[in-house]
Amino acid sequence: MRKWKDKQDFKECVHEYASKMDVKVKTLALRPMTNKWASCSTDGNLNFNKDLLTIDRQLGEYIIVHELLHFNVPNHGKLWKSLMRAYLGDYEKLESKLRRIATVEAGQ
Repeated sequence: MRKWKDKQDFKECVHEYASKMDVKVKTLALRPMTNKWASCSTDGNLNFNKDLLTIDRQLGEYIIVHELLHFNVPNHGKLWKSLMRAYLGDYEKLESKLRRIATVEAGQ
């Protein structure tokens, strides 16, 4: 399992994906979030749960791409799924792992 080095490493990854996806990020923050991994606004603001720094980097990249896609695709329809596959390949496996982590954490 690959981990993030630190908060800066995570933010650099967000900016790299944003550049690849031609998404303009206005603000980027890592903060405590109780019910979500991330959120974004139409103004270009991105918030990520600081707990992402403790999970597998590959899962964090899934969340990064997921949120960045919402700047151009507001739902989880066919286009969104197609783009997720284009950026991450078999993203469904990552999605499934993430759900298991969330379920375990919710049970604690």
